[in-house]
Amino acid sequence: MITYNRILAVVHPDTTEQPALCRAVEIAEKTGAAIDAILVVYDHSYDMTTMLTRAEREAMREAILKERETWLTTHFTGFKDVDINLNVVWSDTRYEAIIAFAIEHDVDIVIKATRNHNDLASIIFTPTDWHLLRKCPMPILLVKDHSWPEHGNIVATVNVGTEDKTHALLNDKVTTIAKDYADLLSGQVHLVNAFPSTPLNIAIEIPDFNPDTYYDSVRNHHLQNMETHSANFGISMTNCHVMEGVPENVVKQVTKNIDAELVVIGTVGRTGLSAAFIGNTAEQVIDNINCDVLAIKPDGFVSPVH
Repeated sequence: MITYNRILAVVHPDTTEQPALCRAVEIAEKTGAAIDAILVVYDHSYDMTTMLTRAEREAMREAILKERETWLTTHFTGFKDVDINLNVVWSDTRYEAIIAFAIEHDVDIVIKATRNHNDLASIIFTPTDWHLLRKCPMPILLVKDHSWPEHGNIVATVNVGTEDKTHALLNDKVTTIAKDYADLLSGQVHLVNAFPSTPLNIAIEIPDFNPDTYYDSVRNHHLQNMETHSANFGISMTNCHVMEGVPENVVKQVTKNIDAELVVIGTVGRTGLSAAFIGNTAEQVIDNINCDVLAIKPDGFVSPVH
């Protein structure tokens, strides 16, 4: 059961069209949660210390904050007859300001609109939503241009073939939350699990290696574990998709085939070079599908942002 008390929606600074705020209102109407909206602003002219006095810099900052507060109040007060607490925060690091606000105000979920990223730019300049995926301790709902009709499909991405306890617990958490959202939206849950293809180098280097036997063995292993996992949550195997391939491609295919409204995915919050050059599955899924993605951290995750 979804029991949100407080939702944080991230406001896009350049448009009155606010998909994240619309989704926050939709969830709030179903849960009774309060909504905070946060707009993070910064002007790099503020750093020009050799050209501006301290008083001039502060006056400029206050003027920008006041203008943005007026813009927010003009466009979003009483948004769809729902009371929204509007907040303008001055920070040159957007994701840190969002996470710090979320932690300080004990929000239950952060909602942000997202869009596809340029691969090269994503490696050099990591987008705000990627930082949120890795570092925000509460669930992150990244919103795209897809409606949430009743009786829709909710996808839970799981790795039932894992022997790692942390990932197994995350499978359970992801499935539970997907079921909660299905109840909230009168929808149904689909479980998606990808298993790896047969390694070509093994097939070439080992003469007696039988790729068909290997494929059957791996597939059956995942199918059996999926049957156990789905039974634990009362989900029919007709709604379970066990497919060969990399997770982002499998999830993309399934969500397109069933026209999913929401994908729930676990992310372990990897950072550093491994995240930059390998990429988290969650991040690749987000760029590959055209529906909302809800990213869940494992229990006990501690954010590096305080």
